[in-house]
Amino acid sequence: MSLSPQRRQEIIDALRRGTVPRGSLDAFAVGLDRLEGALDEDLRKVAGGGSVFKAVRGDYGCGKTFFARWLSDRARKMGMATSEVQISETETPLYRLETVYRRLMEALATADASGGALRNVIDGWFFALEEDVLAEGTIGHDNQQQLMARTNELLEQRLAKVTRTAPTFSAALRGYREAQASGERATAEGILAWLAGQPNVAAAAKRVAGVKGDIDHFGAMSFLQGVLTVLRDSGHPGLLVVLDEVETIQRMRSDARDKSLNALRQLIDEVDAGRFPGLFLLVTGTPAFFDGPQGVQRLEPLAQRLHVDFQTEARFDNPRAVQIRLPPFNLERLCQVGGKVRDIFQQHAEAPDRIGALCGDDYVRDLAGAVAGKLGGKVGVAPRIFLKKLVADVLDRMDQFPEFDPRQHYALTLLETELTPVERQAMGATDVDQIELDL
Repeated sequence: MSLSPQRRQEIIDALRRGTVPRGSLDAFAVGLDRLEGALDEDLRKVAGGGSVFKAVRGDYGCGKTFFARWLSDRARKMGMATSEVQISETETPLYRLETVYRRLMEALATADASGGALRNVIDGWFFALEEDVLAEGTIGHDNQQQLMARTNELLEQRLAKVTRTAPTFSAALRGYREAQASGERATAEGILAWLAGQPNVAAAAKRVAGVKGDIDHFGAMSFLQGVLTVLRDSGHPGLLVVLDEVETIQRMRSDARDKSLNALRQLIDEVDAGRFPGLFLLVTGTPAFFDGPQGVQRLEPLAQRLHVDFQTEARFDNPRAVQIRLPPFNLERLCQVGGKVRDIFQQHAEAPDRIGALCGDDYVRDLAGAVAGKLGGKVGVAPRIFLKKLVADVLDRMDQFPEFDPRQHYALTLLETELTPVERQAMGATDVDQIELDL
């Protein structure tokens, strides 16, 4: 796949840092072909006004975050908006849906904006409303007062369903538009921040919009309905929301854990009930979260909703099921990814022929095997650090130093400071006798 220099640089920069790129992940995706058809069908359903919930399970290193961003990339290419929220014990607990909503709005992205896209979406929506009013042929461009009044009427019509449950959403939108039209930029910014769920918004801005207080747990879900309506009317047929690392729920106090599990059940039920047309909700977690006693199994109704039979061979997994599993990386897949990354690097390198000659598939395989070996043979935890080493330690040096030959001048080293806790554990405990027990 040929990439633009900018896209190629974004991918290489992210891998050099040891992180997952934000876009163009299909350029080096491996092993997701079997899921494409079913997931594209789900995306089309959402774009047509339906709603979908999906859970993805997999151990560390199997590519859950990669999968989520790969799917987000596909959604944006269809014109949808996306948002990725990292669930955590303290900053973003799942049971505080008002906080989840705020993080969701902060990370809102479209094909044209990589984050914080709410302003663009709302401004685009008002532009579309004005175009619809002008298309009626009864009001001209020069009659700003009537144009504003008729646009507000159309706003109320489009948000009628949401207004019944969250009247302050449309009130805030109206206040935002009026503040913009009056040139009151600070007031407009404050109202927009309040719509995005931000706390501590100036009372003066809220007074202009006719709203009070902050968005609460229940208001957040109604506001999400409003955002979906605005997205649809502004040309974005749906929203993909990723709740990543929901397994952190297991580490919470029992009361917070139970509230979080119940919040997840509530979200699933409301998606199934059609409360959020145009929403694709994706959660990622480890097998222990879905099967263990401190996770989904702790709440029987949730366990029933998420149950999928994984006793058959993985090659017969049903990609249409509510829960799908990602297989762990093996050496073959690791080498395929490494080869694709090398090819991407090579496209705009100073000496592509030399890179192809000295970093061929045989060297990629040797490096992948060496990294996995340093990690106790656990290939499943190797992808992140392997790709970082391949780009930063090998390909970058080959590109900058004509005399650099990785087989002569490079010896793989892994330092504890550059590894994640899971990677350090894999490197440090290659035998059960090496595991220290805290007694």
